[in-house]
Amino acid sequence: MAHAHLDDVKTYLLDLQDRLCEALAAEDGGDFREDAWEREEGGGGRSRVIERGRLFEKGGVNFSHVFGERLPPSATAARPELVGRSFHAVGVSWVLHPENPHVPTSHGNVRFFIAEKPGEAPVWWFGGGYDLTPYYPVHEDVLHWHRVARDACAPFGEAVYPRYKAWCDDYFTLKHRGETRGVGGLFFDDLNEEGFETSFAFQRAVGDSFLDAYLPIVRRRRDTPWGERERDFQLYRRGRYVEFNLVWDRGTLFGLQSGGRTESILMSMPPLASWVYDWHPEPGSPEARLYDDYLRPRDWLGEAPSEETP
Repeated sequence: MAHAHLDDVKTYLLDLQDRLCEALAAEDGGDFREDAWEREEGGGGRSRVIERGRLFEKGGVNFSHVFGERLPPSATAARPELVGRSFHAVGVSWVLHPENPHVPTSHGNVRFFIAEKPGEAPVWWFGGGYDLTPYYPVHEDVLHWHRVARDACAPFGEAVYPRYKAWCDDYFTLKHRGETRGVGGLFFDDLNEEGFETSFAFQRAVGDSFLDAYLPIVRRRRDTPWGERERDFQLYRRGRYVEFNLVWDRGTLFGLQSGGRTESILMSMPPLASWVYDWHPEPGSPEARLYDDYLRPRDWLGEAPSEETP
């Protein structure tokens, strides 16, 4: 039964990768190039990357299925029940870095993990989510993003969106900076308490809703004029993206520590980023507005409507 579940999830994820790449390539006008790879310890994947496109300066949609006879100590330290178990980890992850600073960066992933030991029940869970990282945010875009996330969660209970929205805010916080990476979205992990079918259905709801959340924002902002000032700020904020991925992101750390494919793991990095010593935005500027109004947890859908015109 365990491997039948794994096969069902893998079939869905491969199809999701295809659908994401098809829609994103159509939006860009370019093509993803595929790099199929194998992992010596077990498993492999297919990485698809688009670079220097009309819309995306860099984007990637990766599928991976890795397995092995034992997990690294970093993975079992907090989970002693996984010691001595073989494992499979399968997932799709994506990150999109548009060239236009007015189009937000976005990231998402959906994944499934199962660990087995003869004579014992398998240990398994789902995880994933998506988040939005704008540089020049528009309030209506953020509302749209969170409405789609809320609607994806709605069939599974009223408490689901608030729970996973709050988890996303907490997870994507740069603790050394005291700010969130962006405006959040959804984050869930260790999902198994509702049983396999319901948990798998929720994973599909999240994966299937991403394009509805992201593409309308892309279409609204992709033709907004920009210049050197906006580009410089975008590269500066991309530096925060790098900091989070290398210091705090559990997926990046697990991948590197478990012998994953480095090129695929670090695909999420922006093509260019910058760091400026002790820089602060000018008070009242569009750049300051990001810090003042957006880089903190907010109840976006429970607040009074904004008077801002998108």
